[in-house]
Amino acid sequence: MVTSIGYGIGTRLRKAVGQGALRRMDAGAGEGTCIAVAAQKGGVGKTTTAVHLAASLAEDHQLEVLLIDLDNQGHVASSLRAHLRSGAAQTVSSVLLGRDLDLMAAVVPTNIPHLSVTGADRQLSNTEAQLASRIGRELLLRRALRSARRRFDVIILDCPPNLGLLTLNGLVAAERVLVPCDLSILSLEGVDDLMTTLGNLDTMLGRAPELLGLVHTRVDRRNKRQNATIRSAVAERYAGHVLATEIGVNTDISGAQLVGKTIFAAYPNARGADDYRALADEVVSRIWPARHAAAPAA
Repeated sequence: MVTSIGYGIGTRLRKAVGQGALRRMDAGAGEGTCIAVAAQKGGVGKTTTAVHLAASLAEDHQLEVLLIDLDNQGHVASSLRAHLRSGAAQTVSSVLLGRDLDLMAAVVPTNIPHLSVTGADRQLSNTEAQLASRIGRELLLRRALRSARRRFDVIILDCPPNLGLLTLNGLVAAERVLVPCDLSILSLEGVDDLMTTLGNLDTMLGRAPELLGLVHTRVDRRNKRQNATIRSAVAERYAGHVLATEIGVNTDISGAQLVGKTIFAAYPNARGADDYRALADEVVSRIWPARHAAAPAA
């Protein structure tokens, strides 16, 4: 069942891109695209991937990017604290619980060109419980993003490391989902569960995000035999959906987080910086191939 879900998602992705997602972006009109970064297992570099994908799309590809933190741990703001300029008028929680569903009230700029974010929101776990009784609760975030879609080219959602209501809101709001997974059996099982959830969303709500791809993270390139075993298992389940880019273990990423900067700002020549630039390039090539082809060679 999991394999069939994966193939269906991939087919719809290619169809969606062919039917105009690229045209809307290049024309500078219409609505931007929304990418959920989701993983059921914690510790796979999900937030780090969301932060650096957003930063590279903004800096290297000059796209207007909004990064939304749906995790009550607030790690997006912590990772970018040296780049934040001010606080927002509202939080994600206050927007989702209020009458005026407009997430732009929770957006703050950064000193990274073209990148904006939502601030840390420790109340999100309480918000999830309060939303549970609401009619149409899975659609609240999608509705709250209507203004943001007209303002930004790309919206990236850093989903919580579970399959709760906030993650479901993120998946329903997104057109595409990027799934970070390390090279471990537990991570692979988490990917399988997420794929099942996508299939259930498609059945129950009539829509689910396309699978943008699986990206291997926290790769210790010294463990060649174990890595090869997990890669083979992932490739067998999700043929055609595993990104070529891998994010290696790199202490400079942790060093950048300690000072609240992206690795591009703290250690621009580090291998981790190269890995995340390559990930952004591959994402652009999959969603907007014409833009990627027109980009100058590095």
